[in-house]
Amino acid sequence: MPVYQAPLRDMQFVLHELLEVETTYQQFHDYKDMLSTEVINQYLEAAADFCENEIALLNQSGDQHGCRLHEGVVTTPHGFKAAHQKYAELGFPSLTADPEYGGQGMPTLLRIAISEMLCGSNWSWAMYQGLSHGAMRTLEHHGTPEQKQKFLSKLITGEWTGTMCLTESHAGSDLGLIRTKAEPNADGSYAISGEKIFISAGEHDLTENIVHIVLARLPDAPAGTKGISLFIVPKFNLDEAGNIADRNAVLCTSIEHKMGIHGNATCALHFDRAIGYLIGPPHRGLNCMFTFMNTARIGTAVQGLAASQIAFQGALAYAKDRLAMRGLTGAHYPEKNADPIIVHPAVRNMLMTQKAFAEGGRALVYFLAQHADIIEKSNDPAQIQHSDELLAFLTPIAKAFLTETGNESAKHGIQIFGGHGFIVEHGMEQIARDARISTLYEGTTEIQSIDLLARKVLKSKGKLLNNMLDLIDTFIAAHHADPALSLYIEKLIALKGEWLNLTQEVTTVAKQNPEEIGAASVDYLYYSGYVVFAYLWAKMAQVAHEKQQNTAQDTRFYAAKIKTANFFFDKLLTRTQSHAASIKSGASSVMALSEEDFAF
Repeated sequence: MPVYQAPLRDMQFVLHELLEVETTYQQFHDYKDMLSTEVINQYLEAAADFCENEIALLNQSGDQHGCRLHEGVVTTPHGFKAAHQKYAELGFPSLTADPEYGGQGMPTLLRIAISEMLCGSNWSWAMYQGLSHGAMRTLEHHGTPEQKQKFLSKLITGEWTGTMCLTESHAGSDLGLIRTKAEPNADGSYAISGEKIFISAGEHDLTENIVHIVLARLPDAPAGTKGISLFIVPKFNLDEAGNIADRNAVLCTSIEHKMGIHGNATCALHFDRAIGYLIGPPHRGLNCMFTFMNTARIGTAVQGLAASQIAFQGALAYAKDRLAMRGLTGAHYPEKNADPIIVHPAVRNMLMTQKAFAEGGRALVYFLAQHADIIEKSNDPAQIQHSDELLAFLTPIAKAFLTETGNESAKHGIQIFGGHGFIVEHGMEQIARDARISTLYEGTTEIQSIDLLARKVLKSKGKLLNNMLDLIDTFIAAHHADPALSLYIEKLIALKGEWLNLTQEVTTVAKQNPEEIGAASVDYLYYSGYVVFAYLWAKMAQVAHEKQQNTAQDTRFYAAKIKTANFFFDKLLTRTQSHAASIKSGASSVMALSEEDFAF
């Protein structure tokens, strides 16, 4: 199976050389003089050691043994609980949390970098931790001081974990259809009743308590999404001192038998007048929950990146070792019976695709996390607005595009292994199974595509798109005279113009037929993803060129970065042409069949 190794050098490149974290974060009072390159690297190295030597060793066994449910109690795979305890002892749950309640107050960007390693080494285990971060953020932003003291402090220490409970059997992405009820109790609490499904980490034995963040309707709630409220519902109730008391009326009635992520319990939860506490204003639960959901969507983008990275690592090791045939130009290794398959262009094309997706995805996710930190910590309203708009525009792209490219990378990993990739013990098929869910939860690729085109682009009348185009323009203006970057500059100029034209064409036809938006949206998101990657790869190539000229160190690393950028522009960016053609073809053929014509 793949042996996970944290890609520390590339992570450091993005953090220190591309995003210039140490310099950039000096502008924020909360981070001033605390975020040195040395401190960041120490955190990364500690996390890498934990991931490589603890949870990576549990990945395959966790997949094989899975979770077990008995009388409402879920037992996680062997080693998961001990790993969680060590993770908490190392202080990782508290990394970005509010120092007032025991957190370290570090930036989201550092947590996202560490999350990448967690996901790459053991996706199932990492999900228990990732959902807790979303619960913490929701409580930090919307909880009362009393709620924070009771629930947040224990989430921060890792003594408890959190979930988000949205989905019901009849209501997935359309949350306006939920039926879970919340009835007021005399003491100010609420009785929560209903069923929630697909609740990741909804029941487990890693911690003594679980804090569920639940969407439900008050008795006077209006219909639709405007009638949803948000509640804290603990697995165990607390006494007045905040200690564990009796079991709350929340029961895991089943765990899903899934295609992948077997080590994480995906639960159906039954709430039978469970005691809950309103968080945020009545009927504004969805607004509060978006704090959680946006965090989860960036986290899902990280999972797509992690799938590309671990698939690349496994495939690369195999391609260097597996012998098959001779190279087309003759024997590369005449002392061997055949050449390693890495010499063959078809195999190298798959490896380069994985590498380009992993490193491009890393740049995008870290870039998003940096803007999340700006929103949290900046005192400049204009800067906050700019980052908020960029984050709104790029989040659906990152969530959908990175998970789709992660799935493609996983497929290439199996393909490079050939028949061995289909065999369990090599671990490549697990990556594909685990990665498949990422394009579905937190809003499918198709829903993210509609969100991008209909809400973020058309509803803003192009303003959010223009913010991204301004970044591209700034890069072009700064580097148009550099001959080393001419390949990238020329293509960025052409792509920028085409992106605008495609947007205008969809805007025009959608005025006559709104179905044109739905027909174009998925291709539009893919097109946008490749252009955003092009911008980031151009920036990475520019940084690598400068480093080559100014330092004698890491010359091989910088040369590889430039060559990977060239591959992306030469081979992968051409995919925009097919997506553009599909967008232009319109909705007519998509909508041509009547429902009755869909027969077989």
